[in-house]
Amino acid sequence: MRGVAEKFMLAFIPLFVAIDPIGLVALFIGLGPGGSPQARKHQAFLGIFTGLFVAIGFIFLGKVIFNALGITVADFQVAGGLILLCLAVRELVGFFPQERGGGEDFGVVPLGMPLIAGPALLTALLILIDAVGVVFTIASLLVNLALVAVSLCNADRFARLMGRQGLRGVSKLIALLLAAIAISLIRRGWQVR
Repeated sequence: MRGVAEKFMLAFIPLFVAIDPIGLVALFIGLGPGGSPQARKHQAFLGIFTGLFVAIGFIFLGKVIFNALGITVADFQVAGGLILLCLAVRELVGFFPQERGGGEDFGVVPLGMPLIAGPALLTALLILIDAVGVVFTIASLLVNLALVAVSLCNADRFARLMGRQGLRGVSKLIALLLAAIAISLIRRGWQVR
């Protein structure tokens, strides 16, 4: 039983950091601010299902696509790590303005892809299916997406409870963890070469 819990946590933690449900709340609040609460919940679930389908598709087709393109997992680790590092630095340092969704239809893009199913999640999924197996990877993905659903459905409550500064602080901490994961991905991908 301990081995099962350990494998699940080995998959859960990287996916939690990659998805960043708390940081998503801060971004979600800024997306489509003029929409009704029902419309925003609809967009939240649309984004979650988009992220789920992209992630599941990537779990089963990612390596096939890589083989067809001649890309190795090490190549993807380095590329994904560099992209993650850029995203983390942008969030931490704030050189560039954050992209915000201006319209009311933001569920598929940018919420579902790339905010939920972005390069961090896709890279983590590819690594985890080799490290802990498909079952634990999908189970931890589903639990993380359930946490995202709870977070987004209660975004207004979280914002009132933590305040904008609290949400920004937690988001910065998660961005720092994302930067560390990015460096780890680059290092591991480079060592394989």
